[in-house]
Amino acid sequence: MVRTCFKQFFAVVLSFLLVFPASELHALAQQQAPAPAADSTAQPAPLSAAELEQVVAPIALYPDALVAQVLGAATFPDQVTAAHDWLEQNKKLTGIALSQAVDKQQWDPSVKALTQFPSVLDNMVKNLSWTSSLGEAYHTQAAQVMTAIQSLRAKAKAAGNLKTGSQITVVQQSPDVIVIQPTNPQVVYVPQYNPTVVYGAPVQTPGYSTAAVVGTALLAFGVGIAVGAAINNNCCGWGYSYWNCNWHGGAVVYRSNVYYGNRAWRGGAYGSSVTAYGPYGAASAGRAYNPTTGTYARGAAVSTPYGTRTAGQAYNPYTGTAARGGTVAGPNGAAAAGQAYNARTGAYASTHQVANAYGNAGSSVVSRNGQTTYTQHETTANGTVAAAENSRGGAAVAGTGYRGNSASAVRTANGNSAVNVNGHVYTNTGNRGYGAQRGGGGAFGGGGSGWESRQASARGGASRGGFRGRR
Repeated sequence: MVRTCFKQFFAVVLSFLLVFPASELHALAQQQAPAPAADSTAQPAPLSAAELEQVVAPIALYPDALVAQVLGAATFPDQVTAAHDWLEQNKKLTGIALSQAVDKQQWDPSVKALTQFPSVLDNMVKNLSWTSSLGEAYHTQAAQVMTAIQSLRAKAKAAGNLKTGSQITVVQQSPDVIVIQPTNPQVVYVPQYNPTVVYGAPVQTPGYSTAAVVGTALLAFGVGIAVGAAINNNCCGWGYSYWNCNWHGGAVVYRSNVYYGNRAWRGGAYGSSVTAYGPYGAASAGRAYNPTTGTYARGAAVSTPYGTRTAGQAYNPYTGTAARGGTVAGPNGAAAAGQAYNARTGAYASTHQVANAYGNAGSSVVSRNGQTTYTQHETTANGTVAAAENSRGGAAVAGTGYRGNSASAVRTANGNSAVNVNGHVYTNTGNRGYGAQRGGGGAFGGGGSGWESRQASARGGASRGGFRGRR
C-alpha cells in the first residue's frame, strides 16, 4: 500500500504545482528579517532620486492614465494578486460583461481599472517584490515618484527612444513635463521595453525581471486595448478615462481628485486564501507575500473521507532560496517530500518520508560547497536503524533492537573507525576495521547492510524492514 501511496503522492504534488496559478517561484527564506507589526508607524528611509528612478523605470513610459492606475494599484499588492487570479478563472468574460463582473468585486478602483490590461496585472504579479516597492515609494514619496518618472521620460526622449507614433503621442508640455497619451483615445497600447537600455544608460530595477521583449532600446507594443466600451458603460466609474497624472501637483488623479492609494499601507505581509466545501470534502488554496523579506509563498490542500493531500511552494528573491513540498495521508499511511535550492550558493536539500502501520522510513540529501551528505532511517517492530555518509568518505550507522540491544559504527574520511556495541567501544585507526561492518542486523533481526546506494538514498530508499515502497 505504501508503494501505491508514494506513486499517488508524486502525481498529486506535480498536479498541484502545475494547476495552481503560477505567479512567481517560491521559497523559504534563509536569514529573513522579521516583518513589521501590523500597527507599526515606522516609515522606511526615503529613497534617493536615483533609487526612485530604478523603481519606476518599468512603467515610466506608459501612457499617463495607465501610470496613474499602476501607482495606485501597487499599494494593494494583495488585491493585484486576487484580481490576476480572478481574471485567470474568468477568461471567457470580455467587454462590458467583464467590466460589469469586475465592478461587483471588492477591489480598489485602481485594481479594477487594471483588469482592462491583463498583461500589466500579470507583470505586477510576477514581480511582486518590485510591485510592493513601487507602492511603498508612491505612498511615502508621491511627488518624488512623479519627478522620477518625468526624469526618465526626458532621458528616453533625449536618447531618441520616446517618439510620437501610431500607438502613443508624446507632447513636451513644459520644460519639465512630458505627457504621453494614446494616439487613438479609444485604444490604449501598453509599451513593452527593456528598462535597462531604453533610457540611454543602464537602469536596473531590484526585484524586477523584464519580459522577453525587444533587446534593443526601441519601444514595442502589444495588441491595443479598446477602452471606449468601458468608458461609455455607466456601471464602471473606475475606467481608464477617470485616471490621470497631475505632474505639477506631484500626484495621481482619480475622478478629478488627488489619489494616494492605500492609506493604510505599512509595508507588511500580505496574504489571501479561499476554501470550498462539497459533499465529498473540502479544498483550499492560498498565497502570502512579505515585502519586507521578499518572501512569496503559495499552497493548496484537499481533504476527503479517504485522506488529505497538500502541496506548496515558496521563493525569496533576496536570499535566492526556492523550495517546494507536499504530503499525502490516507488510511494506509502517509508520505511527504520536500526540496530546497539556493541558486546563488548552490546549496541543495531534499527529503522523503513515509509511514504506515508497520513503521516509518525516510532519507535526505544535503549538498553545499561541493560536499554532499546522505542520510537514511527506518523504524519497524524489530527496531530502528539510521545511517549517514558524505562525499568525502565519512560514514556512520546506528541501530537499536526491540529488546534494547544497540550498535553503532563510525568511519572517518581517512579510514579511522569506531564501533559501539551495547556500550562497549572498539576503535581502529587503520585503513580497514570495524568501520567496514555497516550492518544493522540487531535492529532488523535478519541482518542486512544497513545501507543503500547513494542513488537509492537520493530517491528515498529504505535500508530494510517492514516496507520498501519506493523501489
